Amino acid sequence: MTGSAKRGNRCQEGRRGVTIVLFVLAGLAEIGGGYLVWLWLREGRPLWMGAAGGLILVLYGVIPTLQSFPSFGRVYAAYGGVFIVLAVLWGWLVDRKTPDFYDGVGAAICLIGVSVMLWAPRG
Repeated sequence: MTGSAKRGNRCQEGRRGVTIVLFVLAGLAEIGGGYLVWLWLREGRPLWMGAAGGLILVLYGVIPTLQSFPSFGRVYAAYGGVFIVLAVLWGWLVDRKTPDFYDGVGAAICLIGVSVMLWAPRG
């Protein structure tokens, strides 16, 4: 492999890493912001929680625009799969609702779909 090919592979891997980090940040902002609003409205928590949740949800709206993919639809469709996985993990770690076998299978299928959508070779 030539030096430029190795640099190209590292650059592509770096972009993939940035893509994954941005999807995870967007998911945490959406779920976390929504959770704070939920706590405020459904569980009678203080107004500042709802306001903080609203601000975090605005941040969620900005984070996906940092993705390098040119297609809004593809970014949000792929993000949907990441969101599903993060929501299952949030339910498990924060709400203490253990996912079952089918939750795991569904989450894995979503990640496979996200990978195909984002990184399949296109001509």
